[in-house]
Amino acid sequence: MSTRRLRSEDYNDYSSTEASPDGSPPEGLSNFSSPSSYQRFGEANGTTWFQTLIHLLKGNIGTGLLGLPLAIKNAGIVMGPLSLLGIGIIAVHCMQMLVKCAHHFCNKHQKRFVDYGDAVMHGLEASPVAWLRAHSIWGRYLIGFFLIITQLGFCCVYFVFLADNLRQGIPDPSHLPLVSQWKTYPLFFGTAIFAFEGIGVVLPLENKMKTPHHFPIILYVGMAIVSTLYLSLGTLGYLRFGENIQASITLNLPNCWLYQSVKLLYSIGIFFTYALQFYVPAEIIIPTAIAQVPERWALWCNLLLRASLVCVTCLLAILIPRLGIVISLVGSISSSALALIIPPLLHIATYYSDGMHPLTIAKDILISFIGFAGFVVGTYESLFELIVPTPTAVNATRAL
Repeated sequence: MSTRRLRSEDYNDYSSTEASPDGSPPEGLSNFSSPSSYQRFGEANGTTWFQTLIHLLKGNIGTGLLGLPLAIKNAGIVMGPLSLLGIGIIAVHCMQMLVKCAHHFCNKHQKRFVDYGDAVMHGLEASPVAWLRAHSIWGRYLIGFFLIITQLGFCCVYFVFLADNLRQGIPDPSHLPLVSQWKTYPLFFGTAIFAFEGIGVVLPLENKMKTPHHFPIILYVGMAIVSTLYLSLGTLGYLRFGENIQASITLNLPNCWLYQSVKLLYSIGIFFTYALQFYVPAEIIIPTAIAQVPERWALWCNLLLRASLVCVTCLLAILIPRLGIVISLVGSISSSALALIIPPLLHIATYYSDGMHPLTIAKDILISFIGFAGFVVGTYESLFELIVPTPTAVNATRAL
């Protein structure tokens, strides 16, 4: 893993590739929006629309997908898919608001790229509240904190996923509840928002595009594919296995060579993806720590911090008993903040002084309230499930 210092233009950008000289957008994309509103300062060759679409899909489809059948179980066979669709629509809307705010600050401050932390900091600087303007730098710190929690949470999930999978015709759905108990619905929210928390890759992908004014339609197309896949696997997985659904649907697969090979291949993919997820918190934490030590100790400090962070994620994976609860807890704490709570508030802070329609402000506040409610209730229920011992809470990491 590279030890270079993180630059603002590639902050949390672990998904970009070199441009292909012959890439061009499909017919009809050129009329989607005005290119002038998406102009980048010093713009160079970047990724094509197809490369960006693939990166967007990769940045959103991960282990959260495999936990969605259990999430549907926690919400109900009707309430679950409807809620999942609603969360998907809101999450995509928040992504678009974040991109819009980033464009605004790029033009305002004559910058080539504004990352998530910069956008929140500049949003607070533009806030009508004097106290927020005076403490705007804490917006960047807050985003960095939630990014660290989110990405290290992903790493913990990967450890549990690997351990569970290495250890180890749709029936009549009429007996499945249309709406499950409301007590388990917060667990659904945490898992669902965990699956949709790909907002961290949005700005780096848009920044690396050769034609960034095409990004909005790519965002909608890509997230429509993601949402369809999530809805299909979550609903069909619960329909197939019912109340016996596991935290990861791969644990429900039969123990024959074909399905075991699927588990093995997916585990290999997750193993290599761990380094990508680890890159973000490492590049936030390590440069700050290295700056505090003499240069001759920088390499050793770097290696020690990386090894320590890996050990911390492994230890947390061992201590937390169930994969489903890990996913729900990470989703409730940090994914809800990054994907639902902060973008609407950033949108208000950015455009309030320019005049916003009261309905737009009400919509943004409602989205943030939904995210905050999920944050509080989902975190509480996840922690409650962790504290209360259950006979089915088997942690495969302890058996490896």
